[in-house]
Amino acid sequence: MTLANLKIGQSAIIKTVGGDGPLRLRLLDMGLIPKTQVMVRKVAPMGDPIELHLRGYELTIRLEDAEKIEVESEGVV
Repeated sequence: MTLANLKIGQSAIIKTVGGDGPLRLRLLDMGLIPKTQVMVRKVAPMGDPIELHLRGYELTIRLEDAEKIEVESEGVV
């Protein structure tokens, strides 16, 4: 399952961060590292981008980038 599959209110633990070169490094720099808990806070009206809550802050990323992050679901918070 990827981060893009989560619904509003669902939380998960990041398993792996994919992507190539600079994109992967940028995602890691933003705090999207393995074993981090993330929760989907909001989804834009057209479905892209999504707002995440992790490490005490909100982060908005594109759905295309969220598809590169594999997660393990924890359920609804």
